Amino acid sequence: MEYIRARFEILRDTDRCNGCGRCVRECASGAHYLDESGRLRASDCKCVDCQRCVETCPTGALKIALNRNTFHPNDNWGDRYVEEIHRQAATGGVLLSSMGNPNPMPSYFDRMLLNASQVTNPPIDPLREPMETKVILGRKDRRITRGSDGKIAPKAVRGLTSDVPLLFSAMSYGSISYNAHAALAMAAKELNTYYNTGEGGLHKDFYRYGDRTIVQVASGRFGVHADYLNAGAAIEIKMGQGAKPGIGGHLPAEKIAGDISATRMIPVGSDAISPAPHHDIYSIEDLRQLVDSLKEATAHAKPIIVKVAAVHNIAAIASGIARSGADIIAIDGYRGGTGAAPTRIRDNVGIPIELALAAVDSRLRDEGIRDNVSLIAGGSIRSSADMIKAIALGADAVYIGTAALCALGCHLCRSCQQGKCSWGIATQNPELTKRLDPEKGAARLVNLVNAWTHEAEEIMGGMGINAIEALRGNRLMLRGIGLNDRELSILGISHAGE
Repeated sequence: MEYIRARFEILRDTDRCNGCGRCVRECASGAHYLDESGRLRASDCKCVDCQRCVETCPTGALKIALNRNTFHPNDNWGDRYVEEIHRQAATGGVLLSSMGNPNPMPSYFDRMLLNASQVTNPPIDPLREPMETKVILGRKDRRITRGSDGKIAPKAVRGLTSDVPLLFSAMSYGSISYNAHAALAMAAKELNTYYNTGEGGLHKDFYRYGDRTIVQVASGRFGVHADYLNAGAAIEIKMGQGAKPGIGGHLPAEKIAGDISATRMIPVGSDAISPAPHHDIYSIEDLRQLVDSLKEATAHAKPIIVKVAAVHNIAAIASGIARSGADIIAIDGYRGGTGAAPTRIRDNVGIPIELALAAVDSRLRDEGIRDNVSLIAGGSIRSSADMIKAIALGADAVYIGTAALCALGCHLCRSCQQGKCSWGIATQNPELTKRLDPEKGAARLVNLVNAWTHEAEEIMGGMGINAIEALRGNRLMLRGIGLNDRELSILGISHAGE
């Protein structure tokens, strides 16, 4: 017997509903159906609240609401825990979830305020004065060298140059659709920034976007070969992910078909399992060997990124990575998104990106090696303000994933693991995938990034700063509110009013 109630209720206004049946056609979960008499019905237990039916209903007759039925009130044993116990008692399986941690944990971005200039250091008008949002990611050589004629010699920079301090984070082909990848690639090219293949290899159609592509090498080595490594602008070694630190990846066998099988270089119908550890990396010395091997395979022409999850000893880990020969460190906080993760891991393992980023930046500065690497911060960057605060805490740039998917139409129903995305994003179903137009998706991504860039210029102008480089690690521009002394100390900022 099942003891699991429907989480959502589908509310249909019968006065507005004209019986067109569009909700039946649009719902990938099968929550809407026609009964034997041809009458529209709804199965609440199948609804995931993706909002597709609500937004496509021509008469506005539908709404989705949380189930109004409640268990006996209990602050400790909330409805969620009771439901999850019922589910595990029925299946005996590990709970899986997608997207980021939805629990009411503190967001330090929301507890930091930005400073602004007033009289003695006047603000800058970004509409009339130049603002520099370009970033160069990679090892920075601060030494000045001169040629035989005494003039300063130009430096050959082996790094990534982006017109905006924002990159699209790793999402593999298989976890998201072909059309979603196409939209990300096209947007990255137009914006002169980068998108990341994730651990699923690079589809042959997207090699033409190679100069705007970061190719990833994960523990499963899916789709990794010499042409792949040389196709991208940079190589990212994935050691960890914010949504599931210490956990590997798994793309179910039913998703390994056609182009996904060819791209990942594994048989059709086989599970794509990335083990938790890289079985050739158990120390910083082992990591250095892989960094050196990848550089050798690409004639030392590509910067190497090492991506790690934000965990309690992240500062020491980053210090080792900076000495491994890596050019960039990507740190992913515990609110980072995912296509699928064990629920208990997603919601309880890792630390906030804000604290991790501040700790890493401070450690690298104290050791005098901050310029050896650039830092990319990810894990729930929700707005231009979050981006600015992350840079002020020490990041050179940020990764966005969930925000990018929202721009494509995602409504955070957190059902990616089912592969039935009604918006054509986290699915391989051809009928669903075609709902996402890559060109329109790319245009929406470009709009989002341009909007964030304009807002960032306004914020920097208000600070009296005209370049991202001048903002990096400039914690004087941050003030905490409602934080204790220990939190302020780790963040390296003062309290508001000080």
